[in-house]
Amino acid sequence: MRHDTWLDALAGELRRHGVAEPTAGNVLAETAAHLWESGDDPLRAFGPPQAYAATVAESVRLEPPRRAPGGPVLLEVAGITKRYGRRTVLREVSLAVRAGEVAAVVGANGSGKSTFLGICAGLVSPDRGEVRVHGTLGYCPQGGGTSDFLVPDEHFLLVGAGRGMSRADARDTGRAGAAALDWDPRGGTQARHLSGGTRQKLNLVLAGLGDPDVLLLDEPYQGFDQGSYLDFWQQVWRWRDAGKAIVVVTHLLNTRDGVDTVLDLTPREAVR
Repeated sequence: MRHDTWLDALAGELRRHGVAEPTAGNVLAETAAHLWESGDDPLRAFGPPQAYAATVAESVRLEPPRRAPGGPVLLEVAGITKRYGRRTVLREVSLAVRAGEVAAVVGANGSGKSTFLGICAGLVSPDRGEVRVHGTLGYCPQGGGTSDFLVPDEHFLLVGAGRGMSRADARDTGRAGAAALDWDPRGGTQARHLSGGTRQKLNLVLAGLGDPDVLLLDEPYQGFDQGSYLDFWQQVWRWRDAGKAIVVVTHLLNTRDGVDTVLDLTPREAVR
């Protein structure tokens, strides 16, 4: 399906579901940016527009469980600045996330959200500032992150080995994480043949292997159906209740009620 046709249909479905204009506009901008930058087929990346709009609408009504007070700081980001050529993507950005807290990273299209998370994960070098992680780290990218010719169980074994897990523990833990997202990974399908949403489920499960202290999640729900999206937030809250520090890049601004901290990377001149 053509990108513009799919986006027009999504806009209509968001209106039909009564999604507020600011939220709908933000969702459309972020999904359009992902499609243009990745070249993904929208049906493969997000599914039918009717289903994705229903996911967004349901998230407005999603009520998180009560939060316990946070613990010690597990992620410290101080004064991060990043430039690409003459363009400053991030300027003096700071964030602290405690054990038992969820931080949402939001912002306008192109505001550097994925770059920020890549810096936190140690995959991108900042021009100035520093990141301190107190404990182990799990990272779920927005795209990529999987090996085309490996099946899910092989991903679990590979990542689990790097985190000191036995083969049996890695496989069983991976399958349990997949089941929590309403996905059975045992079919032996290579990653290249999985749908976009299923690949993101695989990325999310891999991020949680080895029980990391800090989880960095870059719009990991892209392509999820409505039920899986709700399962995702339930998993985030389970991690939070287990004392993890979680950072989620999200374009669904209504999920702010389910997080403890919001970092808005929209440049000030863009919101005047």
